[in-house]
Parts: sequence; C-alpha cells; structure tokens
Amino acid sequence: MAKTNANLGFEEKLWEASDAMRNNVSATDYRKVTIGLIFLKYVSDAFNKRYKELIDEGEGDEEDIDFYKMDNIFFIPKNSRWEYISSQAHFPEIGKVLDDAMREIEKINESLKGILPKNYASSEIDKRVLGNVIDIFTNMNFNDFGDEKDILGKTYEYFIEKFAESEGKKGGEFYTPTSIVKTIVEVLKPYKGRVYDPCCGSGGMFVQSAKFVESHCGNREDISVYGQEWNADTWKMAKMNMAIRGIDANLGEYNANSFFEDLHKTLRADYIMANPPFNISDWGGDKLQDDVRWKYGIPPTGNANYAWIQHLIYHLAPEGKVGLVLANGSLSTNNSGEGNIRKNIIEADLIEGIVALPTQLFYSVTIPASLWFISKDKKVKGKTLFVDARNMGHMVDRRHRDFSEEDIKKISNTFEKFQNENLEDEKGFCAVASIEEIAKQDYILTPGRYVGIEEQEEDSEPFEEKMERLTSELSKMFARSHELEDEIKERLGAIGFGIK
Repeated sequence: MAKTNANLGFEEKLWEASDAMRNNVSATDYRKVTIGLIFLKYVSDAFNKRYKELIDEGEGDEEDIDFYKMDNIFFIPKNSRWEYISSQAHFPEIGKVLDDAMREIEKINESLKGILPKNYASSEIDKRVLGNVIDIFTNMNFNDFGDEKDILGKTYEYFIEKFAESEGKKGGEFYTPTSIVKTIVEVLKPYKGRVYDPCCGSGGMFVQSAKFVESHCGNREDISVYGQEWNADTWKMAKMNMAIRGIDANLGEYNANSFFEDLHKTLRADYIMANPPFNISDWGGDKLQDDVRWKYGIPPTGNANYAWIQHLIYHLAPEGKVGLVLANGSLSTNNSGEGNIRKNIIEADLIEGIVALPTQLFYSVTIPASLWFISKDKKVKGKTLFVDARNMGHMVDRRHRDFSEEDIKKISNTFEKFQNENLEDEKGFCAVASIEEIAKQDYILTPGRYVGIEEQEEDSEPFEEKMERLTSELSKMFARSHELEDEIKERLGAIGFGIK
C-alpha cells in the first residue's frame, strides 16, 4: 500500500471495507459507488448541522431550502439523509434506497443534476458489503479527527489517490499526484484571480490552490475557478469533489473536449495549471488546422502536446502564468514542426522555467516528465530557469516516488530567487540561461544541458589504502554470510529439512 497524503488512520479501514466490493464490480462502477457514499455522507452531515441551527433558532425555517442555499449548503430530502440511509443499511433494498436518495437530491439541487451515481441497486453489488461500508461511515466519530468537512474532504482525496494507484494507467486520467500539484501551486502562488484547468480530472489543481490561499491567510473567495473535462465520469467526480470542498467552480454545464468545444472560450486566466494526457496521437488536429489558438505554429496531427501548450497560452491574461506537466519528449522534439513552435514560444520570451522530474512519480505513466512554467509577463526578461530535480524525492514503495515538503520548498525557493535575480547556478541542480544561450542549444529545453553534472568531492584516499580497506570490509561480509548460511541450515534441519 502506497503512503498517501491523507494519512489519518480511518481511511485505510474504509478502503479495506469498500475494497471487498471489487470482487464482482468493475473498477469504474466500484469507484462511483464508493465516492458517491463519501459525497452523500458529507452533504447530509452539512445539512444536519444547519438543520439543527435552524431548529434552535425556533423560527420554523428548517425545511425552507433558501435557508440552506444562502450558506452554500445542499438541501437534503428526508429519505436522502444519512440517518435514514443508515437505518436501511442491512435491508435487501438498500441499493434502491441509495439510488432513490441520489435522485431526490438531484431533483432539489439543480447544480447536481445528472452528477450523482445511481447504480447501487445493481445485482453486481454485494448488498451485505454495501451495508458494512455504510456502518463504518455511520459509526466513525469524525470529531475525534478535527473538522468534519476537512476530514471527509481528505478521505475523498485519499480514495481518489488509491483508485489511481489500483487502476494504474487508467487511473491517471483523473488524478495527478498531490506532490506534483503542490509543486506547481507553490511556484505559481495563486493568491487571487482566475484559475483555469482545461483537463481538470477530479479537480486536484483547484483543491491545492484553495489550500494554498488558506495556508497563507488569504481568502479563497479571492480565486475564481474554471475547468473542463472530457470524460463524463471524471467530470462528475470533479463536480462532487468541488462540492465536498466547498469550492464554487465553473466546470461547464457538461463534459466536453477542450480542443473542439472550448466551454470557456473568452476566459483569460491569471493562473493555468494542467496535466494533459501525454503524447495523444488521435486528438483530431487535422480538423483544426486554421484554429486561432495556433499563434506559434500548427501543431502536428500525430501529437497533441504543442496543441495543449498553445491552448493554455491562448487563455492567459496579460500577466498570466502557466504550470504544465508534459512528457520530456516535448523539450527537444523536432518532429512535424514541433521544434519551430518551441523556438517561436522561446523567442516570444514566454518560458520562465523548466523542471525535470524524477521517474515513478505518476501512477499512470512511466515515461519521464517535466514541468513547464510559462509567463506572459516574465519578471526576469530574456532568461529561463532550468531545474534538474531527477534525483529528488523519496520512494514510498517499490513502485512510486513522492516529493517531500522540503523538496517542494526547495524548488519553489529556487524560482523565487530567480525572480528576485539573486540565484546562483548550482551544478547538477539549477542554472539560468538567456534566449541566446538556448538558441545555441538548438532551442532544446532539457535542463541537463544547462545545469551540467554535480561536482563530486575529490577522493584523496591513496589507491593501496582504499583497496586494503575495501577488501578487509569484504572479508568481514563473507565471514558473516557463512555464519548466516550455517544458521539457516541448522534451523531447517531442526524441522526436518536438510540441505544437501
């Protein structure tokens, strides 16, 4: 099990209980079922808290929907409230009870129309297991762990991460590892303004932006959130995620492809954060040859990377900034005119920084990736920061790496020093290059070309002394290995298994 960011103790128990449903439910349905329960628990609890406040006020307003809307709380009908759901948890009809509950919530709350899962009555779902999961939610005392809204939000985040891990490549469609999102947010610093993600997945970029504002004593009402997502199920997940977090986000009226149906065509964002799918070959570029977004060159029909870059630049406000995750191939490719597009973007002085990422950060892909930071109004004109972070991070299990808070801070501090023009190049880690220097490298943006190799400490130990020391250490290791071999043989012999 991978270490996650929401390690509160009870999420593992919830995951273990709901994981029992995976025996006979597809991964997609399983995800919708579990995420739907988390959402239902949250909105029901938020409603109950407000309901009790209105009861205490004694004005008889507890069933008036307007008194919930004014506090950005969803009104929950009687048979959709968690109290009723939990009372029906171990009846055979619990699936139908949940489906009806979701329909009633959607009927009263128009913003949720068509969003909530309604597949609980499916014969594939073990109703006994479903009841057990409901019991765990019901019996959990969230007050033991802090603010309930935050706890449920973190539980939601934990589950999304676990789904991404368990679904592998497919899971990457809706989840970007939190430490990568945090790195982008810490570099961009979205204190206030319009935040946009045209391929928003489950909305992780928006969650971290709101957290950033709050952690710096700001008001998250100062940021406006805009997003778009082409996958219907993922779009619904993002809508629920925003609701659980209390983030008022404009994700469009429906799911749609950002290239062919730009739902925010007139938006010019102050901050854009995105992790588009890497190297998509069938993106339909042949039908968009004359698109107004291709200011720096027509992107090839066989790869969408430079279409994404230009789509983001098109949506930038005059002082806007972009934080973008892309496959490393985009840093150096010259295929089908991509090199010329990159050259034009560099010559326009839009590239503020490039960060080479270590491998194994993503659940969905194994190819190397990098972060692009693009700015319409760079603080340091004519120069670009290159950071080689390939040796940073730590392994959380044998397959996945993660950035620590210290790693993220080191990268963001490096950008701050660069922007304040007091950064010194550090061999093997960071370097600043002018447009002229980048041109000499054929407009290739691979950080390794600029930061060089870390200087190694000089080895002053004489060769003979080193060999004597190393062979002595090796001799001790061999002796210890023989001791362990004898011990293993002795223990195996004691239980009747000898080694010949």
